Amino acid sequence: MIRTKSVLCSLGLLLASPAAAHEIPTEVVARTLARAHGDSFQLVMRVPLNSMRDVEVPEFGPGYLDVAALEPRLNDLATQWIVPFVEVYEDGERLPPPVVSGTQISLPSDRSFSHIDSALARVAEAKPANTERLVWDQVMFDVQLDFPIRSEESQFSLRAGLGHLAERVLLTLQFYLADGTTRAYQFSEDPGLVTLDPSWFQAAWHFVQLGFVHILDGPDHLLFLFCLVIPLRRFKPLVLIVTAFTVAHSITLIGSALDFAPDALWFPPLVEALIAVSIVYMALENIVGTARHRWLVALGFGLIHGFGFSFALRETLQFAGGHLVTSLLAFNVGVELGQLFALTLLVPALALLFRHVVAERLGTIILSAFAAHEAWHWTMERGDVLALYDVGWAEWLPAVLAWAGLIVAGLAGARLYRDRRAVQATDDSAKSDSD
Repeated sequence: MIRTKSVLCSLGLLLASPAAAHEIPTEVVARTLARAHGDSFQLVMRVPLNSMRDVEVPEFGPGYLDVAALEPRLNDLATQWIVPFVEVYEDGERLPPPVVSGTQISLPSDRSFSHIDSALARVAEAKPANTERLVWDQVMFDVQLDFPIRSEESQFSLRAGLGHLAERVLLTLQFYLADGTTRAYQFSEDPGLVTLDPSWFQAAWHFVQLGFVHILDGPDHLLFLFCLVIPLRRFKPLVLIVTAFTVAHSITLIGSALDFAPDALWFPPLVEALIAVSIVYMALENIVGTARHRWLVALGFGLIHGFGFSFALRETLQFAGGHLVTSLLAFNVGVELGQLFALTLLVPALALLFRHVVAERLGTIILSAFAAHEAWHWTMERGDVLALYDVGWAEWLPAVLAWAGLIVAGLAGARLYRDRRAVQATDDSAKSDSD
C-alpha cells in the first residue's frame, strides 16, 4: 500500500506544471532531534527540500515554491524519502515503521531546531502562504516521525540512513534524555546503528573493538612495533618493551582527549611526520646494532604515537555517551590486545625466518632496511604536508615545550631507575664476592 501510494505521489508530482527538476546535491546537512516521550519515540528531521531530486516541485513566477500545490503531497514525500531509511530499536528490537505526524516547510534561517519542543511546535504550525514567495530550492523540509514504544526508560538505538539524499550527507543528531540532558552526535559518513545512551559496558566494549582494529589497520604503528621486536624475540624483554610503549601512548592519548594537546591544524601532520621519523630511527638502530635499553626508546616514542591514536578518537568519542574515561581506558586495552595479537604472529614468523631462510644478523639488516625505506618516504610525504601550514612560534611553542618536558622527565626518570638498579646489582655482586 505504501509503495503504491509513493508511486502515485511521484506520478502526481511529475504531472504538476509548471515545476522544477533538479539533480543530486553535492552536500546536504540533515538535522535530527529525538527523544522517548510517553509511549512514543519522537523524531524530528530537517533536510533541504532540493535533496529530493526525483521530485518535480511545483512553482510559480521566477522560481517560487507553490506551497499550496505541494502541501497535500508532503506526507507522501516523507513516506517515500525519509521513512524507509530510518530505523529505531528499543532494547535491541527494531520498532515498526513510524507514523508521519507532521510536516513543514521552513526557511534555513528558522531557529526552531534549537530544541525539540520548539521544533515540534514549528511542525504543528500552518504552512507558509504563497504570498511569502519562498524560493523552492532554498527551503527546508521538516518531518515529525513517531515510533510506538513500550517504555521511555528503554534503551534506544538509531540508524538514519540518509546517504541517498546527496553525494555527502552531514547528519547532526541530538538525543534528549529523560533528565533533560542531551547526547550530541555528528556524522559525515553512515555510522550504522548508534546506541543513543550507551551503558558503561556497551561503551567499553565498543572502544575495545575500536582500539584492536585501529592498531591492526595502522601500518605505521605496526611497522614501528615490527622494528621494535626484530632484534628481540624473547618473552621477558618484549613484555617490558610493549608495556613501556603502552604506558607512554596512554598518557598522551588521554591527555589529548582531555584537550591538553595543541588544537592547531598543523599539529596532526607534525605528529604523523614524527611517527614516521620514529620508525626510521628504530630501523637504523637495528641496522647499526645499538639496540640497547629498547624499552626506554619505546617509552619516548610511545608518547608521540599516543597523539596519533588520539586523532582516531576525535570523531568516535561521541559514542562514549557519559563514559569518557571508561571509553579511553577501553580503547587502550584494545590497542594493547591488538599489539599482543600482532606479536603472536610476528615473533614465531621471525624465528622461522632466521632459523631456516636467512642468518639472524643479515635478516635483521634486510628487514630493517625495508622498514627504513618505507618510513623515509612517509617522512618526506608528511613533511611536505606539514610545510603547507604556517606554524607560528607564539602559538605552538608553549604546548610543545610542555610535552617535551614531560618526555624528557620520563626518560630521565627511567634512566635514573636503570642506573640505580645497575649500582645495586654491582653492590650485591661485590658483597657476594666478599662473602
